[in-house]
Amino acid sequence: MRIAIFCLFTFAFLLLTACGNAASPTAVSNRPISINDRPTTNLPMPPSKPFAEMSWTLEDDRVQKLGDLKGKAVILDFWATYCEPCKREIPHLNSLVAKYGADNIVIVGLNVGGDEDRAEIPQFTTTTKIDYAIAFPESDLTSFIFAHNSAIPQTAVFDRKGAMITKIIGFGPTEKRELDEAVEKAIASFD
Repeated sequence: MRIAIFCLFTFAFLLLTACGNAASPTAVSNRPISINDRPTTNLPMPPSKPFAEMSWTLEDDRVQKLGDLKGKAVILDFWATYCEPCKREIPHLNSLVAKYGADNIVIVGLNVGGDEDRAEIPQFTTTTKIDYAIAFPESDLTSFIFAHNSAIPQTAVFDRKGAMITKIIGFGPTEKRELDEAVEKAIASFD
């Protein structure tokens, strides 16, 4: 009986002393803590270069930068032909072009579907009316937009000065309302 009580007491003592709180992580360098070179913070990472220098290649192989569109509200819509929410967003983007006019707003559909999807765009545009330019984003722009979430569509709205107002992920009634509010704010901004 003594042995059983001794063993039980020893086991309880070891259990209580072994299950203490772990030590906090300690930085061993002045680099931010990351996992697989991905930040572990929920704060947005700054872009790798100024927004004005972020660019995309249009279907006719011309390179356009966000800075080229200063003075206009800009919507950059990251999409793919196989994405159902992207398809539902296109008519609304067309309506924004019609409502505000090309003098006030520029919408660029930035295809991020990969090489296979790029080949599908000509067929897609014959069956789907798109009233804005289609282009392909540079890697710096794509990395910034998809830094924390790779879902599509992602829609970034910039004001007339080139400052980002918001980034919206997905498309549904709530996202449509957010987009409309952001576009109103972008249109209202002046130099």
